[in-house]
Amino acid sequence: MKLGMVTYQIAKDWDVPTLIDKCTSLGYQGVELRTTHAHGVEVSLSSQERSEVRKQFEDSGIEIAGLGSTFEFHAVEPEVVRENIEGTIEAAKLAADVGCSGVKVRPNGLQVKNGISAEKTLEQIGRAVGECAKVANDLGVQIRVEVHGNETKDPKNMKVIMDHADHANAYACWNSNDTDVINGSITENFNLLKDKIGLVHITEMHNESYPWQDLFDRLKAENYSGFTLAEIPASPEADRLLSYYRALWKAYTA
Repeated sequence: MKLGMVTYQIAKDWDVPTLIDKCTSLGYQGVELRTTHAHGVEVSLSSQERSEVRKQFEDSGIEIAGLGSTFEFHAVEPEVVRENIEGTIEAAKLAADVGCSGVKVRPNGLQVKNGISAEKTLEQIGRAVGECAKVANDLGVQIRVEVHGNETKDPKNMKVIMDHADHANAYACWNSNDTDVINGSITENFNLLKDKIGLVHITEMHNESYPWQDLFDRLKAENYSGFTLAEIPASPEADRLLSYYRALWKAYTA
């Protein structure tokens, strides 16, 4: 598996040349480019600008591990869900143009308080994901659903979403949440999603309540060869922190 970083928080103020320089010097193999950050890799880019971004990364050997969108499909209003589906499809086109393998989307909650059953919202999310996955598949781009949201970060709910998506190109983005852990183990929840993991976010590895070694061992056992991405807070000593983070990652994955 490969080590990368998410621009969310720690790298939000770095433009593309800086991201490439930091990844190269600090030993990170790729980066998930979250929308709205200083790198400016957005759907508004022209065809020429997309080609320039792609060339910068390809020339450097640093991968664009993914595009970190904030599209979500749990809204009550059908027109809002449709806007998010169309936005995801546009992001998938951008990903294809810049040479990126996937787009991250997310659920962000349920609508039980609005009188809609959890089951109905999970189905709605899943069907929207499936529609996006079908279109993105023709572009050679994965759709990766982050295990995210107060209720939807429960891997059991994510499994329902993935079942409703019902498409080989719909993947889960494991998010290393505390709710993964049951009685000190991730066994039950990991097994629910292990066949669909297309991306992994790793957070604060000093958090001893999360079984990091077990996670990496399980990913190895599944022959996972994708990215594990550092999603950590900003720091005034970002280079130093990322260097230590890589050292810890190497120890866990040795």
